[in-house]
Amino acid sequence: MKLEVWRTFLLLCFSWVAFGAQAQDLGEQLKQKISGKAATVGVAVIFNGSELVTVNNMYRYPMMSTFKFHQALSVMEYINRKGESLETEILVKPSDLKGNTHSPMRDANPTGNFLMTIGDLLKYSLIESDNNACDVLFKHIGGPKFTEKYVHELGISDVSITQTEDMMHQNIDNAMLNWTKPSAAVLLLETFLQNELCSKSQKLFIQKAMTDTNTGSDKLKAGLPEKVLLAHRTGSSDRNEFGIKLGDNDMGFVVLPNGQYYTIAVFVMNSQESDKANARLIADISKIVYNYFCQRYKRD
Repeated sequence: MKLEVWRTFLLLCFSWVAFGAQAQDLGEQLKQKISGKAATVGVAVIFNGSELVTVNNMYRYPMMSTFKFHQALSVMEYINRKGESLETEILVKPSDLKGNTHSPMRDANPTGNFLMTIGDLLKYSLIESDNNACDVLFKHIGGPKFTEKYVHELGISDVSITQTEDMMHQNIDNAMLNWTKPSAAVLLLETFLQNELCSKSQKLFIQKAMTDTNTGSDKLKAGLPEKVLLAHRTGSSDRNEFGIKLGDNDMGFVVLPNGQYYTIAVFVMNSQESDKANARLIADISKIVYNYFCQRYKRD
């Protein structure tokens, strides 16, 4: 599996040379869009599984809840290794239901001591961005380090996952310890799409959950026509004592009706802009990339 990832990476590097001036043109459009913003913005896009474009890829961006995609892949690895399934039930204790965090699962089951399948926990985590569900899954698989190790074993090194959602809520600075480079985010998306990391039904499960994501409708999705499919995972931090938002992110893959696709990740770091301005910037970047894709590739 790792060999296949690096073959893909070498293909990307080769294609970058062939992509040449056209990629630079897109890069310039993106640089102009983020110019003057009171934030650091990183973008990575892979077109048709082979052509990589990045902007500000040298920085480490806090992932926030985008790492729930990484976690989902590692959960599939864990349950397949342990002989479990998406129907395996886990006891959710009252102590698992942290109060000061986003958790529709807790709101629906406030007393705790209930059984929930791994599949339903993943739905809460991927679709609702439920922080308690995410941490219950971390506890089941052995912590965030299991997810980090799994991603590294796939050959993707520019990512660190050491903190649970609860750890990040206890100290906002801990969010900086879960980081990625934009290129690593899209490479993981490509690895998921192009390789058999799990069974077909498990892969479809993750794809469906990401398509049904109900957070961040004003980010990547807002820059796309209605008929275009987006499967994505968003992430957003609180603001620190200085009013700075550590991370405001969206990553996923865009599929046109004819089956052509691209993967995209936009990470906004240390932003002094408003939440609305951050979302609008991500949407504008999404629109620029989509229009560029449509101009470069046939759509029929």
